[in-house]
Amino acid sequence: MDRFEQLRELVMSLEEDFVKFYDKENQAAGTRVRKGMQDLKNLSQEIRIEVQDIKNKA
Repeated sequence: MDRFEQLRELVMSLEEDFVKFYDKENQAAGTRVRKGMQDLKNLSQEIRIEVQDIKNKA
């Protein structure tokens, strides 16, 4: 469940930048959103690999 917490924290940390970008049209916030989404993608891929490894051991 530690991985789930990491995922949740990452998503929640992006909320403010999403608001700044979409509502206030802050371009720097858009850059941070893009970086955060890339981090989210990478973390998701790590979790997918970990889950598959655990499944294959069972």
